[in-house]
Amino acid sequence: MFEWFISFRYLRARHKQKFISLISLISVAGITMGVMALIVVLAVYSGFTNGLRDQILGINSHIIVQQLGGVIPDYTLARDRIITVDNVTGATPYLYAQTLLSGPRGGTGVVLRGIDPISAKGVIALPEQMVEGSVDDLIQERDVRLPNIILGIAMASDLRVSVGDKVRLISPSGPLTPMGIIPKVKTCRISGIFESGMYEYDSSIAYMNIPAVQNFLESGDVVHGIEVTVKEKELNRADKVGKNIVALLGKSFVAKDWMSMNRNLFAAFKLEKIGMFICVALIILVAALNIISALIMVVMEKEKDIAILKSMGAKSGSIMKIFFNQGLVIGLSGTFLGVSLGLGLCKILSRYKFIELPSNVYPMSTLPIKVLPLDVTIIAVSAIVITLSATIYPSWKASKVKPAEVLS
Repeated sequence: MFEWFISFRYLRARHKQKFISLISLISVAGITMGVMALIVVLAVYSGFTNGLRDQILGINSHIIVQQLGGVIPDYTLARDRIITVDNVTGATPYLYAQTLLSGPRGGTGVVLRGIDPISAKGVIALPEQMVEGSVDDLIQERDVRLPNIILGIAMASDLRVSVGDKVRLISPSGPLTPMGIIPKVKTCRISGIFESGMYEYDSSIAYMNIPAVQNFLESGDVVHGIEVTVKEKELNRADKVGKNIVALLGKSFVAKDWMSMNRNLFAAFKLEKIGMFICVALIILVAALNIISALIMVVMEKEKDIAILKSMGAKSGSIMKIFFNQGLVIGLSGTFLGVSLGLGLCKILSRYKFIELPSNVYPMSTLPIKVLPLDVTIIAVSAIVITLSATIYPSWKASKVKPAEVLS
């Protein structure tokens, strides 16, 4: 135990050693700042990734089932069979069409989505995203000749329309005549406005019920696919559920899970997270270099003490342990303070949300924070390993001091 006693005595400033102790304090501060910055940065990245995932899954489902050929004629039967698959919590058919939407004060391109308002409630987050109106308005249409439509809040703002106004759907794929293609036009009534939190979706997507879209496209009683949700615990294994669905429906069907559809996006986030970890970890590395310089100066200052200890029977291993313990104390102190301050700052940021983000650029309005225990553990272990590695050379140097040369 004498190694610990001597280590603590060397850590305390005494006369000529005050400068060395100052370097030790700077090392602790460097480790603290590095660990704190890493925790906050990775918490923001995790929060942003999870927030983006939730926003994407709010508009798109966990799995999309399609049939080779582009359309599913017996979609009601297919949906009923999908519901029976293990870990499936909901399924709803959908119909897609790219068309134009024209209002009294302009027009814009739109992705028209035909949905079944009843089954869609358990699959997509549209009911929770409604700012005005209700999804049920797609069911209870007052006039079949004037179908209801739900617009994104950004699209409604661009067109300067609101609930109750009329807009026109214009499809360029109309009948061919000697005069050219005559576009199909359908007048609709705005029954609701939704806000997903993602500008890309809020400015480009519109919802109608499936029969109204089928009538507009003159496609017949078919859909383009079936959207499926799975249990929360199976979210990261949605691909396996998709394979089970294909096995049940047959080889003419294909299933795409949310991870494969957004693989490039989340791979980029993962790469950026690793890159940021490496960049901020350099702060800890700089602090580790300070530890090396501080311990080397202590070794030079304490050469006579080391020689005396060796003359009294202290082994080289004990000498190494003295200086190794110093680095351990510095590393543990900095890591503990960094973890405490980092978690505290994350808690403040997540509770008060005083950092706002532009909604037309980011998919959320405030800075997202999500602390993952695994990230904190990796950061703490990495900081301790780096600081302990920095003590190896000074400790080894101290153990090689020769009493005969120093005391002569």
